[in-house]
Amino acid sequence: MKVLVTGATGLIGSAICARLSKDGHEIVAAVRPGSRPLPMAVGRIAEIDVAKAAGPEAWVPHLEGVDAVVNCVGVFQDNPRDSTRGVHVTGTAALFDACEKQDVRRVVHISAIGIDRHQASAFSRTKLEGEKRLMARDLDWVILRPSVVLGRAVFGASALFRGLAALPVLPEMRGTGPLQVVQLDDVVETVAYFLDSAAPARVTLELAGPERLSMGEVVATYRRWLGWPPARRFTLPDWLTALTYRLGDFAGSLGWRPPMRSTARKEIAHGAVGDPSQWTGVTGIPPQSLSAALKARPASVQERWFAKLYFLKPVIFVVLPVFWIATGIVSLSTGFGEGMELMRRAGTGLLAAPGVVAGAIADILVGLAIAWRPTARYGLYGAIALSAFYIVAGTILLPELWNEPLGPLMKIWPILVLHLVALGILEER
Repeated sequence: MKVLVTGATGLIGSAICARLSKDGHEIVAAVRPGSRPLPMAVGRIAEIDVAKAAGPEAWVPHLEGVDAVVNCVGVFQDNPRDSTRGVHVTGTAALFDACEKQDVRRVVHISAIGIDRHQASAFSRTKLEGEKRLMARDLDWVILRPSVVLGRAVFGASALFRGLAALPVLPEMRGTGPLQVVQLDDVVETVAYFLDSAAPARVTLELAGPERLSMGEVVATYRRWLGWPPARRFTLPDWLTALTYRLGDFAGSLGWRPPMRSTARKEIAHGAVGDPSQWTGVTGIPPQSLSAALKARPASVQERWFAKLYFLKPVIFVVLPVFWIATGIVSLSTGFGEGMELMRRAGTGLLAAPGVVAGAIADILVGLAIAWRPTARYGLYGAIALSAFYIVAGTILLPELWNEPLGPLMKIWPILVLHLVALGILEER
């Protein structure tokens, strides 16, 4: 069978591609243009921006010879890179329309649990509207509504759980609902089941785990899995909780995708729970509990590294832009005189003032580039190049700086290393 999988670089989509390839299916992976890394298991890549695919004609070329579609594409909150309505409604509706026109009957659609009971945000409202668009089509559709999906790979909330598990003190927030987390393997197994031509169609199933857990209990389970003793818990004051979500929204406006944003606050108040009995009754798949799933795959060093680095990453990507922007501002203000003196000592003559100003502007531009997610990689490369230039220029023009007690040139080396670390952990998945 030839299967088109949308959102093929995502947590769920990439796992589905691997499973279907193992089962002998040919995979066409629909990914956003420029997406990396690409799934190794796919036969063909179809680059398409779902949010901009407003009509079926955008999808028709990618459906040639396709027997079934698995739609895993989704975004959690609007930001400069993502549109919930564009992805969940207009883009997927165009896909469903194209499937109907091309006679691609079987469509398995990954939605989200609870959206039929509450629409707390644009995420759940558009998800529900996308479901309705699919139900209105003359297709053999299957709608799967998973709870919070956890597995070996992590992204978003699932990554947050591991990061929280690494903290020696666990901050807990008021107003969070219970979770029936579901295992990624169970979701993938369900998709594979419904791709069989003999499987039922026009059904909607909730994919939920067998036990209700609080967010703290999920984190505590991960902490035991990682081999660490229980953490002390404390409840965040409401003002600090609100600030956390606002900071997450600010980061989102810069193109980053932190899990703690206003959408999460609205959605998590309702929790993520459901009744898995119909799912098991239809498919025969018994959902795994979180503890059982973790026992089956012991934690290794990469899981511990990831957990410990999780909250260091945002710290790094706050510190580096602030460092470069503040350095530039200081060079143009209170430190301008000292900068001029250094340039005179270096014998730059009339180039002293332009040199200080140019260096300050370069510092600010590098900091802004690192802060803006679409240009962060280029900003880091620029910072490394600029640091190397300062080392070389300083060594040539003022070699005595290597002997100064505060080590202005010596300190550039750890800064260089931190930029290399930032490059190493930049990717979100």
